[in-house]
Amino acid sequence: MADPVLTIRDLAISLPPGADREFAVQNITFDLYAGEILCVVGESGSGKSMTANALMGLLPEQVEVAKGSAHFESRDLMQLPAHERRKLRGDRIGMIFQEPMTALNPLMRIGDQIAEVFEAHNRHSPAERRQKALALINEVGLPDPEKIIRAYPFQLSGGQRQRAMIAMALALDPAILIADEPTTALDVTTQAQILNLIKTIQQRHGMSVMFITHDFGVVAEIADRVIVMRYGEIVEAGTAQAVLDAPQHDYTKALLAAIPSDTVPDPAPVTAQPVLQVRNLRKTFVTSGGFFKPKREVKAIDDVSFEVARGEVLGIVGESGSGKSTVGRAIVRLVEPDSGEIILDGQDMNTLTAAELRSARRRVQMIFQDPYASLNPRKTVLHALCEGPIVQGVPRDKAHARARELLEIVELDAGAADRYPHEFSGGQRQRIGIARALAMDPDLIIADEAVSALDVSIQAQVLDLLRGLQQRLDLSLIFITHDMRVAAQLCDRVAVMQLGKLVEIGPVHEVFLNPQQEYTRTLLAAVPGTDWQLGAA
Repeated sequence: MADPVLTIRDLAISLPPGADREFAVQNITFDLYAGEILCVVGESGSGKSMTANALMGLLPEQVEVAKGSAHFESRDLMQLPAHERRKLRGDRIGMIFQEPMTALNPLMRIGDQIAEVFEAHNRHSPAERRQKALALINEVGLPDPEKIIRAYPFQLSGGQRQRAMIAMALALDPAILIADEPTTALDVTTQAQILNLIKTIQQRHGMSVMFITHDFGVVAEIADRVIVMRYGEIVEAGTAQAVLDAPQHDYTKALLAAIPSDTVPDPAPVTAQPVLQVRNLRKTFVTSGGFFKPKREVKAIDDVSFEVARGEVLGIVGESGSGKSTVGRAIVRLVEPDSGEIILDGQDMNTLTAAELRSARRRVQMIFQDPYASLNPRKTVLHALCEGPIVQGVPRDKAHARARELLEIVELDAGAADRYPHEFSGGQRQRIGIARALAMDPDLIIADEAVSALDVSIQAQVLDLLRGLQQRLDLSLIFITHDMRVAAQLCDRVAVMQLGKLVEIGPVHEVFLNPQQEYTRTLLAAVPGTDWQLGAA
């Protein structure tokens, strides 16, 4: 094996007083070798991102390195003054962040943001910076570089924004690239493209890559070696093959067991009458043009029809932009459809008056992808759970009692009602979102990418909770996701959408095991780690 380019020894990072533990990480010792991809795996709170931020000098206030060293190019990163660390950032060590929309400046064009990397390190003339930016945009596979260089972040898709972030990280040809969960929020096909891009660029530039993830499927796709972290410590390390095929630590085994499997459970028979009928639904979004620019029309929903039986779980699967979330929002009238029928227990939702709609909405509730964004940070959990029922006329004391009961149903302590959203983990906040949906005693729940941003172990717990609640309460559920394997674990039937059209629908075992459409086969093949899982099976 080549010599290490980065040597970390006995690293410990202290947390401020009042934190849930004394150290974010401790006893961290590992090497990163030249030309390898090292995956650092663990759940939220394991310390993997904190380790990366310490290397980059990006630790939050009141969090500091307590001891340890990180030697890179004959220097200890932990002892460098701030101005020396700034010189290294972007130049010798690049970083790709998890959420490009928050890492990119929304007021700057993409080309200017890439050129700014050169400017910060006094490289090249303005004209040369523009040419370098165009070359990088082309290298990361973004279409029409001349157009992309003038675009703002909001004008790009999630995958395109992540490619722009990769271009910025590569600008100065660093020796080390740190990728912090760069594919977590992406759909499976875009994720597969980004993983392939990182691997290709790593080989082309001969970089060392430290890839942070919670998904062992990603590990199976790209890793040479693996470090598994839990509660701030390394619990297992080894080659990717050894860790995947013969894990030694119980925590590693639990993470591997939490990955949705390629086995499809037997579907529940669907014999009940439909609680929801969607007929010939259409929705077209029209973006206003500008000077010399025509208006752009996007058919988000293009003549979609399906039914959901009482007590059934229907999955709607597709890439970002397929229209699946727009269908969910149209059903609850958060988006007004252009035409078609949405019939809930014989009542057409599109014909209701405003007053009738307020009453009918009680029967259809949503669980959103990001529970933190959908919960008011200034209001307690009790307020979040009681606001809807009280508006619908439920007495306050009864609503409060029901809220505490619902928290226990979703396996949280009733005392959580008096706390605020920021005091909970992502998985706990999603349980609160589920409790809020249940508070209205709905007939139908629409879960829009409700587990896509969660660690695999937390994802498995939330899926088990949803399935248990659905069966116990005889709920109908529309489960929107981009991951076919996740859909297979929960759904009775699955509908596949592409570019606004419903291209395939049927019992989950038929669609999963014998897909009829090429697009469905593409979605299945794009799930990271598929080849490894098939080999393990």
